[in-house]
Amino acid sequence: MSESRRGLRHVERAMGTVFSFDVRDAPTPAIEAAVHDAVGWLHHVDEVFSTYRSDSAVSRLARGEIGLDDCPAEVREVLDLCAQVGRATSGWFSATPGGTLDPSGLVKGWAVERAGRLLRAAGAHHTCVNGGGDLQLSGEAAPGVPWRVGIAHPLRPGELCAVVTGRDLAVATSGGAERGPHILDPRTGAPAAGPASVTVVGPGLTLTDAYATAAFAMGAGAQDWLEGLDGYEGLAVTGDEEIWRTPGFPGISCAGADRGARRHGPHGQAPEGHRARGGTGAVDGPGGAE
Repeated sequence: MSESRRGLRHVERAMGTVFSFDVRDAPTPAIEAAVHDAVGWLHHVDEVFSTYRSDSAVSRLARGEIGLDDCPAEVREVLDLCAQVGRATSGWFSATPGGTLDPSGLVKGWAVERAGRLLRAAGAHHTCVNGGGDLQLSGEAAPGVPWRVGIAHPLRPGELCAVVTGRDLAVATSGGAERGPHILDPRTGAPAAGPASVTVVGPGLTLTDAYATAAFAMGAGAQDWLEGLDGYEGLAVTGDEEIWRTPGFPGISCAGADRGARRHGPHGQAPEGHRARGGTGAVDGPGGAE
């Protein structure tokens, strides 16, 4: 854990990815303790939900060794949320996408959102919790300065396709640029033939991340679905590098990234620098990317 003139930062590997905490409030013992608790929470989630650990509750539940009542209470909560998202997406999201129990498409966002709540309860009101490139943002990067998030172009390594700007929001991107085809079509169990990437912005990362997964699986139907979804906005890059976005998407496209795009809302030149690695990242405030 490190401190700077702007707050506190910590990086932790858990759940097969990297999590980072960027707190812009002045560090206090309570906030430091909350970061420690949030890290512990992420490792607890890994122990309970990892499908790569044979001893996790989810793995044992999937094998029929234990019942739902034998699992930690969080398992029922997550499965109920998965069912909720399944209904909201007309079946394009499922906790059993390949016929086997795997709620991973919701778990990471849910874990990050709860970690952010732990920080807020301790008095940290200006924070970014980054879970493998999916972000829960609270407050501002600096007084009067919103957070900015660079969205990596999935087909042009090292370039951005858009920059999202805002306060108190979550940003999640789904696609195969980093991990290859790993999102399954829950209706067939085969890899989904979605766009190159789809980014969803919403209030909390639990649903935002799950909706991004579902929108990717939907493919061509994702735009109309997102446009009818209250409180959420989206942007996608297709395989031929066209970009579509919903009318209220809180960002701008980068120069040259949206040629031939079906555009909605404002667009133009992205701020200089601040390139993202992976699906979503490069959160920055005054003075450059973090």
